[in-house]
Amino acid sequence: MTLTIGTGPFGDQSTGTFNFEVTAPRNHPLYLEDSPRRVRVVFAGETVADSRSVKLLHEKNHLPVYYFPEEDVRRDLLEETDHTTHCPFKGDASYWSVKVGDRVAENAVWGYPEPLDSAPPLKGLVAFYWKAMDAWFEEEEEVFVHPRDPYHRVDVLESSRRVKVSVSGEVLAETDRPKVLFETGLPPRYYIPPEDVRREALRPSEKETRCPYKGVASYYSVEAGGELLEDIVWYYPEPIPAVAGIVDHLCFFNEKVDLEVDGERQKKPRTQWS
Repeated sequence: MTLTIGTGPFGDQSTGTFNFEVTAPRNHPLYLEDSPRRVRVVFAGETVADSRSVKLLHEKNHLPVYYFPEEDVRRDLLEETDHTTHCPFKGDASYWSVKVGDRVAENAVWGYPEPLDSAPPLKGLVAFYWKAMDAWFEEEEEVFVHPRDPYHRVDVLESSRRVKVSVSGEVLAETDRPKVLFETGLPPRYYIPPEDVRREALRPSEKETRCPYKGVASYYSVEAGGELLEDIVWYYPEPIPAVAGIVDHLCFFNEKVDLEVDGERQKKPRTQWS
């Protein structure tokens, strides 16, 4: 999913090879880089951080984290706390709570006043727990779940492959005009036009998930083979512009259905991320 997770070059499932020794870096790599994006953090209607000089930290087995220069953070909205933590790779972290009116996000901000010599240059930078804040923006576009990793790619391609989706021998969808979504670290996802899906088998679901690279997904359950299969179909009513081609197309979890592509039965992948 990133440089340091899963199949990424420094992830624990990496299958690629280098022409130099990487044993030590793969143990626990840390990589801090400049981001060209303006990033804003909002809490209780106030912009708590607004930076055009934000840094992005990549760390093994962690999602990327934005670190803000202290001068780009509303220090008047922060209250230092006694809470501390220790990271063997970065050092001792100090914490601050965010307080706006009657709302408080306790220990939502951290920084490393004296990072370890072996750590990246984190001094003078602070980070926010993503879920503790109300909204995040990259430029003027709201971003969900975590920062968008610049090394994570999503492509939506029109295809003429013949795709058939079945459960217990019952065909749920069949098309020769899918949109195939290729996403770093995930199996190909086949998005099927709604006209090519057996709509009578779909049951409304209240489930909703968010993806930083695609937007907000809605779900359907499926009644097939005499049973109800919950939340195995998703779609994006308003995907972000980068993947606009999948709007309202339906996608079945490869992991939970029988999927054939050009007559060939597909192996069920281990991951269940949409």
